[in-house]
Amino acid sequence: IASIMNRVRNLKNKYRNEDNITDELNCTKISADTTDNSGTVNQIMMTANNPEDWLCFLLRLEKKGIPQTDVGLMNRLIGRYSQAVTALPAEKYSQDESYARILVRFAELKALQDPEEARDQFHLARLNCKKFAFVHVAFAQFELSQENEKKCKQILQKAVEYSAVPLEMLETALQNFHLKKKQLLSDEDK
Repeated sequence: IASIMNRVRNLKNKYRNEDNITDELNCTKISADTTDNSGTVNQIMMTANNPEDWLCFLLRLEKKGIPQTDVGLMNRLIGRYSQAVTALPAEKYSQDESYARILVRFAELKALQDPEEARDQFHLARLNCKKFAFVHVAFAQFELSQENEKKCKQILQKAVEYSAVPLEMLETALQNFHLKKKQLLSDEDK
């Protein structure tokens, strides 16, 4: 009887853990493991491996602290974003907004550590996801923060040529650029 009870407990624990993984993928629970998350990553990669699941996981991971002040969290985030970018083929997901958001956020995090690597990541995002205005605006904002006003303006003008959407976002960013504002988009405009 003790052996059977032990097996029942093990099965309950196993199914409880599987339910937790499913909940993590559905973004309804926060994992108790705040450092590794390799089980969640493996689950994402083995199941759908889609940008929505990755973005949900990454954003939830970001909420565990402030990357600008927590070097450990910053390194974990950059590692996980890098893993997501590697796991998601650009040719398959270039039209996916969640994929574009992953690329942009990865570049923004890189900007906190290494502006040159960040610039490369923004180029990659812009190359792969031309149709999204927010990709261009984020890159332009980065260049503006690096005091490259000419490059900032070029990026925004090219985005208009690419017919990135929504056009209103680009127009607002250009208008704010011409008004010499430091932020191309206010939080409200975003």
